[in-house]
Amino acid sequence: MPEILAWNVRRLRHAKGITQEELAHRAGMDRSYLGTIERAEHKATIVMVGRLAAALSVLPSDLLELPPNHPYLARIAGNP
Repeated sequence: MPEILAWNVRRLRHAKGITQEELAHRAGMDRSYLGTIERAEHKATIVMVGRLAAALSVLPSDLLELPPNHPYLARIAGNP
C-alpha cells in the first residue's frame, strides 16, 4: 500500500505543478517526511492521507487507488 500512496501523491503533485515543499506546507508536514512518503519509505497514517488529500484537493480514496498504468497491476496479474 505505501507504493500505491507514493505513486498517487507524486503523480497528482506533478499534475498540479506543486513542489514537494509546497505540498508539505499545505499538508502541515516537513518536506523530508513527504519525501519518505513519495519514496514509499514510510507508511503514512490515515490522518496523513487525509491531510495530503486535502492539500491536493482530492478524496482520500484517490490516493489509495491503483491508476490503470501502475506496475503493481502487472504483478497482480502474474506478469513480471
